[in-house]
Amino acid sequence: MYLLHFISFSLKWWLKKIGFKVDKMGMLKGESVLLLQGPMGSFFKKVDMAIRKRGTRTFRIGLNAGDYFFSNKDNYTPYRGTQGEWEDFLYQFLRGNAIEKIFLYGDCRYYHKTAINLSKKLGLEVVVFEEGYIRPDFITMERYGVNDYSQIPRDRHFYEQLDTSKLKIGIIQPANNRYYRMGWSAASYYLLSVLLRHRYPHYQHHRGLRLLDEMFYGLRNIARKYTYKITERALSEKLLSKKKKYYFVPLQTRDDFQVRAHSKFPTIEAFVETVIYSFANFAPKNTHLVIKHHPLDRGRKDYKQDITTLAQALGVRERVLIIYDLHLPTCLKNAIGTITINSTVGISSLYHHIPTIALGRALYDIEGLTCKDMRLDDFWENNRPPERELFEKFRRYLIAQTQLNGGFYGRFPTELEEKA
Repeated sequence: MYLLHFISFSLKWWLKKIGFKVDKMGMLKGESVLLLQGPMGSFFKKVDMAIRKRGTRTFRIGLNAGDYFFSNKDNYTPYRGTQGEWEDFLYQFLRGNAIEKIFLYGDCRYYHKTAINLSKKLGLEVVVFEEGYIRPDFITMERYGVNDYSQIPRDRHFYEQLDTSKLKIGIIQPANNRYYRMGWSAASYYLLSVLLRHRYPHYQHHRGLRLLDEMFYGLRNIARKYTYKITERALSEKLLSKKKKYYFVPLQTRDDFQVRAHSKFPTIEAFVETVIYSFANFAPKNTHLVIKHHPLDRGRKDYKQDITTLAQALGVRERVLIIYDLHLPTCLKNAIGTITINSTVGISSLYHHIPTIALGRALYDIEGLTCKDMRLDDFWENNRPPERELFEKFRRYLIAQTQLNGGFYGRFPTELEEKA
């Protein structure tokens, strides 16, 4: 039986690797589905109800009181054991309830990595949800992994030969995500998880659970958001005055799994140091560097002092501009090129036909799209824009195969509402 499961999984993996088209909505079909952690908030609760309407038996395992609060209670099972006991518990649960599929959000958390590895051994399917590759009106849904773990083909020849007329993409509707919904969901999740930690004494959160810190970060986030609206008004004009005279660097969050798991950089500071050092030594002297903070780090981390100190030491302080909340598409469209680790902003950069280099492992780092395999030191003067037709094929395939039109904190995806 184990051998049959392994052969079945291997065949599915191989077909996906060579670009075999799969039915995206087929991921939602199944007789018995287990939901693990979703994004903070009620999204997975809604997913649970939506797939029940398809006749699916659903189960939910929660790891903390926040998970419990945002779950349906009639199919909820708490896990209160240690990380070391998690795999055995999950194995028994999967076999005892004849689970066919697992739904989860994020593939790098300890509990989820364990679930994915176990599912592969058992020949079960895993459906991973994540923030959209295409922003802001999509969320990502893929089998077994996302980002660098994605099984999306990365061979330019696959996309060159792709017949996009067979890809079904409906009318894209606004996701209408609301910041206050995300803020309320996060605050409620953290508050309950901390206050009721004794109910789940062995739970280890992937980013820490410090209530006072989170409250402080949240309040500072709100304060800085409105402060930057005032202080950055002049910066917008300054940026436009440097049209096609600057390189753009979008920072990722300080605890982004994309950085930790899919790049050589141990920290964002290490990435910043690499970029500024290369810029100072190899970029044309009449160009500037614009470094933009990630909005989710607004209340947590400000790299301004680090950037200023390093730029000053390298003699390029007047050529480095630090920004926070300026309009992202405007920053991209007017740049000479974009330097990122592996942020999905890289896809937006390609959309605007801007030369892009990814210094980490990224699913869009494909010959003909990015400046793949080019040294950063060479990028400043020898960058090349993406091939428009190739990118359009890549983008359409990405949407058709992995994207749901909706948001975690906005309009629920229509695809999930439709009955099988």
